[in-house]
Amino acid sequence: MRLEVRGTWRLGLTVALALALVGCSVLHRKPKEPPQGAVDADKYLFTRGTELLAKKNWLTAREYFKRIVDSYPQSIFRQDAKLGVGDTYLGENHLDTLILAVNEFREFLQFFPLSPRNDYAQYRLCLAQSKQILSPERDQTATHDTLAEVQHFKDVYPNSQYMPEVDKIYRLARERLSESEFRVGMLYYRIHGMIGALGRFQSLLIDDPNYSKRDRLYFYLAETCVKLNLTPQALLYYDKLVTEHPKSKLAKRAKKKFDLLKAAEEKKGK
Repeated sequence: MRLEVRGTWRLGLTVALALALVGCSVLHRKPKEPPQGAVDADKYLFTRGTELLAKKNWLTAREYFKRIVDSYPQSIFRQDAKLGVGDTYLGENHLDTLILAVNEFREFLQFFPLSPRNDYAQYRLCLAQSKQILSPERDQTATHDTLAEVQHFKDVYPNSQYMPEVDKIYRLARERLSESEFRVGMLYYRIHGMIGALGRFQSLLIDDPNYSKRDRLYFYLAETCVKLNLTPQALLYYDKLVTEHPKSKLAKRAKKKFDLLKAAEEKKGK
C-alpha cells in the first residue's frame, strides 16, 4: 500500500512538473521548422536539437527532440531523440527537471527494451537520481534509490563503457549513506545509548569497507566498547586505527588509549 501511494504521488508530481515546464517553454522562442518540403525533416530536427544540446540551450533543444518523438514514430532518430529529451532535463539540473529526467530515461528503458543504448539510459538515470541526494542529516530516500539503480546497472550492463562513471556515482551515494549512518550512531553515543551506537557503527563497518572516515569510525567503536566494558574489542579497534591509519589525527589519541587500556588489563591479570 505504501509503495502504491508513493508511486501515485511521484506520477502526479511528474505530470504536474511536465505541465509547468511546458508552460515555461511557451514563453521560449519556438524552434525553426524544417525547410519546406524537406524529405529528411526528422534528420533536420535531430541535428538542430543536438547542436543546441551541445550549446546547453536546454529548452529549445528539447522542443526539437520532442517533435521527433511525438511526430515521427518510424524515425531512426526517435530513440536518440528520447534520450536527448532526458539529457536536456538533466542538463537544467533543478529538482523538478531531475525528476522529469529520471522519468524520461525510465520510459526509454520501458519503450525500447532492446535498444543498444539502454546502458546509456540507465547510466543517465543513475546520474539524475544521484543529483537528488540530500545532505547526511536529511532523508536518504534518494540515496537508497540511487544505490538501487546503480546495482541494476551493474547487474545488467557489467561490461558497459559507462561503468567507471557509474562507479563514481556509487561511491558518492554510498559515502553519503555511510555518513548519515555514522551520524545516527554518534547521536546514540552522545545520548548514552551505547547499544544503539555499537549496532550502527558495527553495521557501517561491514556495509562500507571503503568509507573515507573509517579512522573516525574505529575510534568511536573503541570508545563505545570501553563504555560497555568490552575491553578486547576496544583494544582491537584502537589498534586497527593506529595500524591502518597511522597519519590520522586520531592515531595518537588511539595509541595512548590503547596503551592505558592494555596496561590496566595486564594489571588486572596479575
